[in-house]
Amino acid sequence: MARIDWKECLPPEEKKILAEILEKTKAYQCAFTRASDVKVAQLWCALVEMMKELREVRDTLEKVKAPFVKIIEIGDIEKRRAIERIISDIVKPTDRETEEATKKLVDSLMKF
Repeated sequence: MARIDWKECLPPEEKKILAEILEKTKAYQCAFTRASDVKVAQLWCALVEMMKELREVRDTLEKVKAPFVKIIEIGDIEKRRAIERIISDIVKPTDRETEEATKKLVDSLMKF
């Protein structure tokens, strides 16, 4: 029985991905062709390339994440102000005890 290339059994999108990985590992050809086990060394080189991409994605994500964290902080501040306004209109704190209860109520509502 004739053997077919295992890569031919991959779905089209996965074939493209594999081709990209193999293309990127060509940059390490000088290194992995000198290894005692070329195939294993090529896999390690592919892992190096994948790790570089993962780091790049993480770095980009951190840059994108920072503005969203600030937006959430601003939103929480405005949410607290709105809740405090509504609660103080309803409860109308008159003494220290009522103010404390109002604060606790606002704190509990902030969790939602």
